[in-house]
Amino acid sequence: MNDRIADAQGPHGNEIGGGARLYGPTVQAREVHGGIHVHSAPAAPARPARPRQLLPVPANFTDRKGDLAALDDLRADGLSLIVVSGPAGIGKTTLVSKWLRSLSSEFPDGQLYADLRGHSADEPVRPVEILGQFLRTMGAGPTPVDPVELASLWRSLTADRRIAIMLDNSFTAAQIRPLLLGGPGGLVVVTSRRRLTGLRMQGAGFHQLEALGPSAGVELLTRGIGAERVAEELPSAHRLVALCAGLPLAVCLASARLATRPRQSVGAFADALDRNTGGGRLAALEVEGETSVRKALDASYAVLSGGAARLYRTLGLLPVHTFDAMIAAATCGESLEWAERRLDELVEANLVEDVGPDTCRLHDLLRIHAHDRAMEDDTDAAREEALRRFCDWCLRTATAAQELLTPVQFTLPRIYAYPPRLPPPFADEVAALGWLDSRRTQLLDAVRLAAGRGWYDTAWMLVDALWPLFLRLRHYADWIEAHEIGLSAARQAGNRTAERQMLNSGAIGLSAAGRTGEAIAWYQDSLLAAREAADPRDEGQALLGLGACHREAGRYDEAETHLRRAISVWEDCGYPRGAALARTTLGEIALATGAVDEAVECFARAHAAMVAANDPHDAARALVFLGRADVRTGAYEQGVARMNEALAVFTGSGAVFWQARTLEMLGVSAAEHGCGTAADGFLARALALFETTSPADARRLGGGG
Repeated sequence: MNDRIADAQGPHGNEIGGGARLYGPTVQAREVHGGIHVHSAPAAPARPARPRQLLPVPANFTDRKGDLAALDDLRADGLSLIVVSGPAGIGKTTLVSKWLRSLSSEFPDGQLYADLRGHSADEPVRPVEILGQFLRTMGAGPTPVDPVELASLWRSLTADRRIAIMLDNSFTAAQIRPLLLGGPGGLVVVTSRRRLTGLRMQGAGFHQLEALGPSAGVELLTRGIGAERVAEELPSAHRLVALCAGLPLAVCLASARLATRPRQSVGAFADALDRNTGGGRLAALEVEGETSVRKALDASYAVLSGGAARLYRTLGLLPVHTFDAMIAAATCGESLEWAERRLDELVEANLVEDVGPDTCRLHDLLRIHAHDRAMEDDTDAAREEALRRFCDWCLRTATAAQELLTPVQFTLPRIYAYPPRLPPPFADEVAALGWLDSRRTQLLDAVRLAAGRGWYDTAWMLVDALWPLFLRLRHYADWIEAHEIGLSAARQAGNRTAERQMLNSGAIGLSAAGRTGEAIAWYQDSLLAAREAADPRDEGQALLGLGACHREAGRYDEAETHLRRAISVWEDCGYPRGAALARTTLGEIALATGAVDEAVECFARAHAAMVAANDPHDAARALVFLGRADVRTGAYEQGVARMNEALAVFTGSGAVFWQARTLEMLGVSAAEHGCGTAADGFLARALALFETTSPADARRLGGGG
């Protein structure tokens, strides 16, 4: 018997009897006795195709040239790990997909993609799952179960490969570390709503993605609804983009809504969004219930710690556009350290933007979302407490500034629902005035909030505490609006003393702003109320104000009558500082009418009284006028020295308006003395300062009226 055992392999098989072609191991025999064992050599695994897994780039990709260039710069620095972060809907995935696709030739071994689902409804993907996916894609065959062995195999496989990996929607740095490559020839780019600063230890480079600018936002809208439609309503298109806060997701959703409504105007849709200041705006930015800005922001909110989520909701309630850790702590009734940690978490999660030293903000849509969460997740009592704490913090801190800046002035008692425990963020006059000025918008928002919620005592107290700000920096529109609110609040509270305080200090602002007739009416109301209450201090204040108003109007005789009556009332009740204020105004009248010697006497007495009362600001006011009167009497050197002494006081305290007044007097005096060059210098400096504090004086000095 002639047996034949054949092991036929190869793509073409073996040709045997009859010309038949067989494939695989083949046995041909007439008879077979005993066992037969066939051993085949394993086939070499086919090398898998190079993976090209990056997501497609939407056709409406717009702008981002600066961001693409920034990523190129990071790559040029030799970085092999780059983190691109930004809030939900900002366009991180699209940007990175676009950039990595442009680099495909640099990574011949492939480009991998994985969605780590950091903010999905399910749990984030575990690194071992991604490693298994990547290893199978790279043709590694069966993979070990042990995470350590799995990571080791991954590093070995990628040690000499040039691949790019996009890890999308990461939640933590811990998700990323096991997925890093084993060699220097590859690139890993991570996208996350969090900043993932923990990856600095792995040498990561970071790029923060910002909102689209107005022109780029309009370009993105144009790609969705057409150039002709946008061109017809270009201003409305810009407004719509602004209402979308520059978020590409929001702009795309808005354009999708408009695309399905070809007869709806862009302006009408923008109006609808603008009217929906709450959750309605987020609901409008939704397509078929599947994609929405709200869902994206809800996912970011859901993974916050309890404290950070509470702070986020609280910030959404506040009537401010910027805030710091002090406000966060005071509003939540927590320590400064607590607030700093929670703010750091919100910044890390890209729900709050860090815009400067100790200053943060919420973008418009994020503010709406945070407000909505507060309305849904917090009780009425909790929301009320947060807002009340905010107003109390503003009141306490502004009062601390007032006590530093005008310590000799009478201050009405303060009451707090939640007395703040934090110290004021300043220690001297300059810092206190700077704080008041930098927080001016926030403080006025607090006034409006308190009045609007019926916290009338808090409202007028806040206005009263802002007196040094108004007096020294002369923001006339704010001065008048605040006192109109404060006066109404004092009357609503039934506090007659506070009402007179608002009338007097508000009338000063009206007079300084040139609204003399209204100021006189306020002073007359104050005078009647003071006499009704038998309050000589307030009566003297009203008489002083009336005298100053009539002086401004050129009615000097009538002005002197009121001023001398004020002096008499104040001296009878033992208030020398008030009498000195009236004498300063009498001196101004004497100087204006040519009674220079009388002016010198008035200013000298006023200055001495203010020094004795430890009132450096009003002492300097009397001194600068005294110096000007000295010049008019011929004592030029003495007068200039006094004016310079006063200027130093105003400069040191930050009283910009009175710096300008003093410089103007120095300029006029120099011109009268024949010092033209010096005069021009003083007047130019005065004009520059008036432009920031008193436009009317700037126009007068600059020859504009």
